[in-house]
Amino acid sequence: MKRGFLTLLSGALLFTQGCAPREQRADLVFINGAEPETLDPALITGQPEGRIVNALFEGLLRFDRHGRSGPGVASSWEISPDRLTYTFHLRPDARWSDGRPVRAGDFLDSWRRTLDPATASAYSYQLFPVQGAEEFANGRDGSAGKGADFSSVGVKAPDERTLVVKLRQPTPYFLDLCAFPTLYPVRTDLIGKYGDDWVKPGKLVGNGAFLLEEWRINDSVRLANNPLYWDQANVSLRSIRILPISKANVAYNFYAAGQADLIMDKGLAPPSLLDALKVRPDFHAAPFLGTYFLRFNCAKGPFTDVRVRKAFSMALDRKRVTTKITRAGETDALSFVPPGIPGYEAPSGLPENAVEARRLLAEAGYPGGKGFPLTTYLYSEGELNEGMAIELQSMWMEVLGVTVQPARQEWKVYLNSLGSLDFGIARSSWVGDYPDPNTFLDLFLSGSGNNRTGWSSAAYDRLIGESAAESDPVRRFAMLRRAEEFLVCEEAPIAPIFFYVGIQLYDGNRIGGIEANVLDEHPLREIFLKKSDQP
Repeated sequence: MKRGFLTLLSGALLFTQGCAPREQRADLVFINGAEPETLDPALITGQPEGRIVNALFEGLLRFDRHGRSGPGVASSWEISPDRLTYTFHLRPDARWSDGRPVRAGDFLDSWRRTLDPATASAYSYQLFPVQGAEEFANGRDGSAGKGADFSSVGVKAPDERTLVVKLRQPTPYFLDLCAFPTLYPVRTDLIGKYGDDWVKPGKLVGNGAFLLEEWRINDSVRLANNPLYWDQANVSLRSIRILPISKANVAYNFYAAGQADLIMDKGLAPPSLLDALKVRPDFHAAPFLGTYFLRFNCAKGPFTDVRVRKAFSMALDRKRVTTKITRAGETDALSFVPPGIPGYEAPSGLPENAVEARRLLAEAGYPGGKGFPLTTYLYSEGELNEGMAIELQSMWMEVLGVTVQPARQEWKVYLNSLGSLDFGIARSSWVGDYPDPNTFLDLFLSGSGNNRTGWSSAAYDRLIGESAAESDPVRRFAMLRRAEEFLVCEEAPIAPIFFYVGIQLYDGNRIGGIEANVLDEHPLREIFLKKSDQP
């Protein structure tokens, strides 16, 4: 590390005891973006947290480096002819890092915890395909969480190595959900013992390929190989050091100086260097299921008016953004669901139209922007986000004559502001959790913890609900397309801007096991050093 950076961190709170000696360099040092908000699988919402949690825990299934789901804790499963009942068989050598076998009951306890409103899991709806799960979470029987009867939820453990899950309707992406962190098992006995401290080193017990060895807030996370992991023989790395650097120039300087082997986060390639980086062999980029978009606060202020939301969306010059700011090959986004899902064609959303944008704003009572209240544009740290904030502010002034005040916040504070609707407009991004349109469209259901717009529509809820009950895939996708059209064209609580390109910086002659895929999944357990660089 550079001395200046160390000075800034000298007062950081450490999740370690005493003063650690100078550590040996890890097999892999990679830059992950923001400081993790948490390492609790039920609570994480961002990619930086997800990469670490995927190394520490494992679900019934797991994603590989090609973005495909396959056996994880479950070695096999059967699906009933009506596709409503899944019977999972847990492998006998699946163990927690303290040596205890992973049991079917661990999934029951963990899924109940995720659905408990007291846990406040933003992703609890990922379990709603399970029979009775939504009713349990929402207390439709008059109770919820710890006071509710979990026996009504369609998940049972007839023995320690068998988990039977009953769905309320066929769900074509359910196996992919089983590889998603919200459905991971955790040790609820240790959560009861340690409370919120259960995610700290020395207390966290996982079942993934790595152990949490050290967590120094705003400095680094260090992982060590888990010798009890069932597939440990195929895990190459012995140690990993993860740096939470969110500023692109700082991240690149660390990488260029050889203090990091890999930049993983899509927002950490400095825009000012992209033209030079794109021709280098250590620059790796490919499209994936990710959308950069804006959320409007539909609960209060001027954005309660759909005409204002449409005006702000139609004032956007997306081509100006991708050619001037992002410059890594991103494509303009008028839909919310990115291309790349076989069989699904997204609708075209609101196009750029400055004349219509001004007309709508005037119709809403703000001709030429007169009388429009000062509103904030919330965004998280990072050079890309900074550039976007300045450019958007300029566009809205040029086209609409309104003043928007940028408000930059550190990642954790930004997430809190987003969740509490403490903004006018907010920068957001979403990466698909599995290759299906509803991993995007479910976000804006009225009860979704990831909605974060204050917008609620019974009509939209009905469209998504009807699509979920449709077994014919062609008709189902047509119904989802209608729902997306309603979202981005008619109601516009969001404004898509561009579809992401996944970017990593690493020397392919030294590091292997990273493959481009539509989910931007790059499991740490599959990354390896090529033989000449093995310690």
